[in-house]
Amino acid sequence: MLHGISGVAERERWQLLQEKIMGKNVLLVDDSSTMRKIIGRSLRQAGIEFDNIYEAADGLEALEVLESKKVDIVLSDINMPNMDGISFLKEKANRPGMKDIPVLMISTETGDDIIGEAKALGALGSIKKPFTPDKVNEVLGPLL
Repeated sequence: MLHGISGVAERERWQLLQEKIMGKNVLLVDDSSTMRKIIGRSLRQAGIEFDNIYEAADGLEALEVLESKKVDIVLSDINMPNMDGISFLKEKANRPGMKDIPVLMISTETGDDIIGEAKALGALGSIKKPFTPDKVNEVLGPLL
């Protein structure tokens, strides 16, 4: 049994989610390789199995991945070296081939100012670290 899945209605919702993500790819952006692995594991525990999970250690690497790979959604930290999540959102918005790729912020940041700035720059929402697979499913599921 998948984490948090019980009952017919939830199983049907899970099946719809699986159909929606079939053939889709995700990019995980975080300077901690351990956190990227935790996010990937949380996606699997939430029953969200992407075809490919790409990884980047900061916004600069994320832009390189977006230039070379087909990515359907980005899950990005805010606080990172070289290029943080806010600068990544600004730069991504200026690049025609990637400006429409949705981004969900996953961060320890909870302030309305920084999360509000991320949303103003195009982030669809945010998940606060630490998080549970259920929280990932709750926030990410409707975005897919």
